[in-house]
Amino acid sequence: MSDQINTEVAVIGSGPGGYTAAFRAADLGKKVTLIEYFPIIGGVCLNVGCIPSKALLHAAKMLTESEEAAAMGIKMTRPQVDIKALREWVEKQTIKKLTGGLTMLAKQRKVEVVQGRAEFASPNSLTVTKPDGSQITINFQDAIIATGSSPVRLPFLPDDPRIMTSTGALRLEDLPAELLVIGGGIIGMELGTVYDALGSKVTVVELLEGIIPGADKDLTMPLLKRMQKRFKAIMLCTKVTKVEAKNDGLYVTFEGKDAPATPVRFDRILSCVGRVPNSKELQLAKAGVNVDERGFIPVDKQQRTNVANIFAIGDVVGNPMLAHKAMPEGKIAAEVIAGKKHYFEPRCIPGVAYTDPEIAWAGVTEQEAKEKNIEYTKGVFPWVASGRSLSLGRDEGFTKLIFDAKTHRIIGGGIVGTNAGDLISEVALAIEMGCDVEDVALTIHPHPTLAETVMLACEVADGTITDLMPKKV
Repeated sequence: MSDQINTEVAVIGSGPGGYTAAFRAADLGKKVTLIEYFPIIGGVCLNVGCIPSKALLHAAKMLTESEEAAAMGIKMTRPQVDIKALREWVEKQTIKKLTGGLTMLAKQRKVEVVQGRAEFASPNSLTVTKPDGSQITINFQDAIIATGSSPVRLPFLPDDPRIMTSTGALRLEDLPAELLVIGGGIIGMELGTVYDALGSKVTVVELLEGIIPGADKDLTMPLLKRMQKRFKAIMLCTKVTKVEAKNDGLYVTFEGKDAPATPVRFDRILSCVGRVPNSKELQLAKAGVNVDERGFIPVDKQQRTNVANIFAIGDVVGNPMLAHKAMPEGKIAAEVIAGKKHYFEPRCIPGVAYTDPEIAWAGVTEQEAKEKNIEYTKGVFPWVASGRSLSLGRDEGFTKLIFDAKTHRIIGGGIVGTNAGDLISEVALAIEMGCDVEDVALTIHPHPTLAETVMLACEVADGTITDLMPKKV
């Protein structure tokens, strides 16, 4: 007979969505059991995802800034990078601090944490296989699925340790002299930025005609131009058709607009072509939970699946696969279980690429407005006219806001430049609150700051701009 745990709420997965759901349910008086296959809670994001990648991006930015300081009259010798020490810094200063804090918060809330892989045995029970092979049965009243996603594995790639996913790339096992990144999306461009700064010659291949699909092309152009100078190559409208693993390297055959005529040798390959939901191993059929053809779990606005007492949140329910979407979804699920009539109805979910320069957007993109025949106007403020941007030595950015042509309300916006990921929150708040152009244009912003470019973009749209020549009506 296996051990048994009886609980009110079982949460499967302890990433940002899972631990948020578990902690909120506990705060609302529920007995909670949190199941996680990692040795410590935090899931992919904290252990092998967004947190360590941002730490490495910070290190990368320090390196590139030291290189580019000469333009300001500050000459430095090239910094020496101790890869082992860098790995240890990421581990101790970011991952362990955050996961340790979460472990403490779980104990304070009396959330029971069980390590292992969970699968459904029925609509009210789970079987959890622990690392030592033993099993525990968890009986629950309600369950929240927060199992996240995993990198897509391209079928033509050989089984070779020199081929990495984002998880492997973040381990920094070594620095390849020649690195191929398959996929010019957010993850590919972020990790390409890290390896470039650390000294690798980086080549990016992207099937589409631009990098970072989902963002407007004008937002991605400053990044593309900058990285075309830093990377060895960025091949657009091009795909990998074959990879041959040899003792001296990985030989890659390309096809498309920018494809080389003959195979090219690389020391390592980083595959970043998307993610798939972690739903196959959950035995959802035993609980009667529906999944679609791609493995995503359909849910309603309360995060409820087709089975009334089972909820799902985060990557496993579909795009956008973002931690800051999973966290409010986790709160909603916990609150609904506790009897509150709450719904997940955001007007926008911001997206950020933590590249250099950063790219961020929220709400309706300009491309989306065109495709959906939305009548819109826009205000664009170039950072070349920003005193703060010029003082940082980075004037390639701009702030763009999209307005409803009739109501003049802000319905979308995008920013490219230093700290764009922090600046986009004001745009998201404006969209959520239904602000119009004057609400932001008349809000006094401190000067000189990058934040004031949001106000100035509104002034451009409103025709009251004085930092630029206003458009003739």
